Amino acid sequence: MRIKRTTPTAPTGLARRTRLAAVAAGLLAAAAIAVPHASAAPAQTFGAAALTAASDAVRGADVAGTAWSVDSATGKVVVTADSTVTAADLAKIRHEAGANAGAIRIERTPGKFTKLLSGGDAIYTTSWRCSLGFNVKKGSTYYFLTAGHCTEGKPNYYTNSSHTTSIGPTVGTSFPGNDYGLVQYTNTSLAHPSAVGSQQITSAANPSVGQTVTRRGSTTGVHSGKVTALNQTVNYGSGDIVSGLIKTTVCAEPGDSGGPLYAGSTALGLTSGGSGNCTSGGTTFFQPVVEAMNAYGVTLF
Repeated sequence: MRIKRTTPTAPTGLARRTRLAAVAAGLLAAAAIAVPHASAAPAQTFGAAALTAASDAVRGADVAGTAWSVDSATGKVVVTADSTVTAADLAKIRHEAGANAGAIRIERTPGKFTKLLSGGDAIYTTSWRCSLGFNVKKGSTYYFLTAGHCTEGKPNYYTNSSHTTSIGPTVGTSFPGNDYGLVQYTNTSLAHPSAVGSQQITSAANPSVGQTVTRRGSTTGVHSGKVTALNQTVNYGSGDIVSGLIKTTVCAEPGDSGGPLYAGSTALGLTSGGSGNCTSGGTTFFQPVVEAMNAYGVTLF
């Protein structure tokens, strides 16, 4: 809408001086408002040392239900917090980081990060059930890899819940810090195929962010998702902190621990833990299998 213009009468000297003063004051006010906008400080950036210090601070805060890694693309330490992490817990993390608190970005995920153990079928100890990861060998001796929290205490493993058919003993275990273990086949009547279900496994590799991956477990069967981050550190609580894990959108549930993560015929990881379930979804972490194979000097076959 246009406004009709009228012709004003000439102002008197006093009115003219008053108007000029008002205009001048208005210009000064506008300038005062513009100054801070023009000189606003740029967003703070953080170097490698600061990001390392911030990551160490997250570990030092020791908040169960958190997972974190350095995202080099954004120059931030990305902390994923499950539903048990409170505002006070997050404040503790930022306080621990001190001057590097600005380098931390918080993300939320539903559910609770837990190690995925339960009773049922698949591979058994006398106390819990887990899932077999990948069959491997060293020389003429056969083994299988599974999660390290499944092999704590070096238990014997069985094929059934009544513990009548032995597989063999745990001969290697690493948890926390890592999450892998090695069980030897001493029952020579048992088959130890190189396949995961019907999928033959012929090689092992480290995954990449964005890669589509598949997990198989004794509780929930086969599910797929995407790799969302690498080199994650996860605090499961009670001192159980594991580093170097693969973060994914693949769902998992108790009893799926130790099961294989793969892409086609390539072995990628062993199920460690996570949040959520296969009804609502969630976040699941995996121990890289290449690291576990190198630690024990075993190969696929």
